[in-house]
Amino acid sequence: MRIIAGEFGSRRIEAPAGMSTRPTLDKVREAVFSALGGSFEGGDMLDLYAGSGANGLEALSRGMDHAVFVDNDRRAVSAIKKNIAALNVKNRTEILSCTDLKALSILKEEGRKFALIYMDPPYAKQKNNEILSLISEYGLLETGGTAVIESLKEDEFHDEFEHLQFEKDRVYGISRITYYRGK
Repeated sequence: MRIIAGEFGSRRIEAPAGMSTRPTLDKVREAVFSALGGSFEGGDMLDLYAGSGANGLEALSRGMDHAVFVDNDRRAVSAIKKNIAALNVKNRTEILSCTDLKALSILKEEGRKFALIYMDPPYAKQKNNEILSLISEYGLLETGGTAVIESLKEDEFHDEFEHLQFEKDRVYGISRITYYRGK
């Protein structure tokens, strides 16, 4: 795996050992970040179900100020820590080693808001509608911010949540990438 573009473009990163994570393919990540505009002018990013941290690290490489990585798998957290150290971005990152629901609750209590939220849950354990509802209810996505969900191509989501508006979706092989805009 590698960072595709920006400050850390072409730098290699580690994937977690074992089969519990499924890293986003480089070509899918490249397509997603191109659809998001290619680069950012600051902001905070939430990498939910972070795995290796590739999506959050890509966002940092392309101009995000800060990334919060969430994963409850110890091998994933270990890989994220190694990748953060290798890119020397510890001061721009935070890791929450807990479940998705616990992390969202913590972030709500802290009053956090994100310009970008990337969700890439294990395909077999997805509860995307529940998580999107909580992101909306907790006000975690900035107005005008983007939430991106990577899922199986067969998956469909509600078009709208109270503070999230469906924008578009695209299919890449077995994956569907769905975009919501904060309102």
